Amino acid sequence: MLKLGHFSRLNAQQRNAFYASFLGWTLDSLDFFLLIFCVKAIAGDFHTQPSAIMGAVFLTQAFRPVGALIFGVLADRYGRRPVLIANIISFSVIELACAFAPSLAVLLGLRALFGIAMGGEWGVGAALAFESLPKEGRGTFSGILQEGYAVGSILASAAFALFFERIGWRGLFILGSLPAFLALYVQLKVPESPVWLAQARKRTEHRALGTPRVWLPAHLTEFLPTFLFLILLMTAFMSFSHGTQDLYPTFLAVYAKLTPEIIGLLGVLYGFGSIAGGIVFGALSEHWGRKRAIITAALLAIPVIPLYAYGHSAWLLGTGAVLMQFMVQGAWGVVPAYLTELSPAPVRATAPGLAYQLGALVTSWNGKGQALAAERWHNYPAVLAITVLVVALALAGLTLMGREARGREMTA
Repeated sequence: MLKLGHFSRLNAQQRNAFYASFLGWTLDSLDFFLLIFCVKAIAGDFHTQPSAIMGAVFLTQAFRPVGALIFGVLADRYGRRPVLIANIISFSVIELACAFAPSLAVLLGLRALFGIAMGGEWGVGAALAFESLPKEGRGTFSGILQEGYAVGSILASAAFALFFERIGWRGLFILGSLPAFLALYVQLKVPESPVWLAQARKRTEHRALGTPRVWLPAHLTEFLPTFLFLILLMTAFMSFSHGTQDLYPTFLAVYAKLTPEIIGLLGVLYGFGSIAGGIVFGALSEHWGRKRAIITAALLAIPVIPLYAYGHSAWLLGTGAVLMQFMVQGAWGVVPAYLTELSPAPVRATAPGLAYQLGALVTSWNGKGQALAAERWHNYPAVLAITVLVVALALAGLTLMGREARGREMTA
């Protein structure tokens, strides 16, 4: 069913493009989740409440659209590959600087800059991957690519469980700066997108012939309704993902009173659940269509709420978290293919990433808002449960209103 044999039919250049995009998103996610797991420790270090540290997550989310626009426009103009390299170096250097933040104010400012760097990676990487890969098996590739995010969370969970007691949160941030070495791999192994190269040749021909460039306004006018829909859709997706993930380690530490080792272990387990969900529903979207796969995964998250939020032991909470992230990331596994299929080639590095990150902007207050509500009402489970119920229904309803684009040619 998963048709992983599609990978055996890729040539070396296609595989390297996919690996670069996957690893870029993985390591970007690693750097994001290291802070998520260290919220309680950072709050103690700076003598404040966890909700104040969740403000760093808010700033990261809020500034991601800026990065999507900047890096996306640069990638559409100068190529996916060089911009991806610059992007990877940027978020790695900023993560290293966070390790030496002398105050909460400085840390918040650095996480805003990290949001700009994080915001650029997804759109540029997805454009590079899907413009290089064949359309056959695109749903499976999409599911695996998006789960780079889950792999990043697993690495952060494992690092927290294994090293936090020894090196603290600052040491973990230093560890999180190592992804800069991925830029060398991209420089040496990854070719430029063939679709972008073809577009660049056309632009050169048009300039040589003196042909007016009239295509961009027409593309934008036709694409605008779809783009606005994608922003709404990604708002629901972001609420689904961050609403079930960002507060959860703090819930396990503060409410369930689990140790860092157990919290890290559970993070690894539900990370693997995420990967499985993304691959399964990404592959199912090849048969069912993108919309049906998303709707099914979203609605199946609702019956998991009792275990996920109200489990009375680490084992029950872990089971609920694994099942929840299987559904959440199952829906997310369809996103890279769906957004790139709905976007025209001239703005493919900008439009999907910008819609993706504008959704993050709209929901950027989610984590801090959840933390404030949980602290005020002294009821973490209710906050998590209400979030899942409302967001899952909203995501299913919005997806139902969209159009199907499975199998669209990337050169269209």
